[in-house]
This record gives sequence, structure tokens and C-alpha cells, in this order.
Amino acid sequence: MIKHIVFFKLKDRSPESVEHTASVLRSMNGKIKEVLSLEVGVDVIRSERSFDISLTVVLENLQDLQAYQVHPVHQEIIQHINEVKDVSFAVDYEI
Repeated sequence: MIKHIVFFKLKDRSPESVEHTASVLRSMNGKIKEVLSLEVGVDVIRSERSFDISLTVVLENLQDLQAYQVHPVHQEIIQHINEVKDVSFAVDYEI
């Protein structure tokens, strides 16, 4: 199994902006067959060093991760993220 985790810091860190982007990320749930689970978290500390949103996706294997990366639904999400993010970091590891 592969766990794909991404942290996002947004340009506009207002609660409304953060919740909107979290909702956009959640909209992938159930639309990409390779995704076994999807979780979106919104930071509650809101410190300067905090990231605003985390995305955690679990997939069966690296092949499914690659399919997820190019899936049209994911590609639409990437377009939104590229418009609103200041910075993002990701890690992918086997569980």
C-alpha cells in the first residue's frame, strides 16, 4: 500500500479560502477508483509555520498512484491548487 500525503499553504489563508480549497480536495472522494481512502484536514493551530491543509490518500500500489496522478478529476484539482497555493510539500511512502 502507498500513502500519499500533501501539505498546502495557501496565498489567501482566510478561513473561507482554506475551507473552500479543502472542499475542492474533498470533492475527489469516490471519483477515482484507485483511491482506497481520502482524508482532508484543516489546520486548527493556524500558526505562521503551520500549513493550512493536508491531503492524505491511500492507494494499493505505485501503479495506482501513477493512475491517480494523471486521472482527469485529479488534474482538475491540480489546476485549482496551482491557482491558490503559496507552497506545497508531498511525501509518498509504503505502508
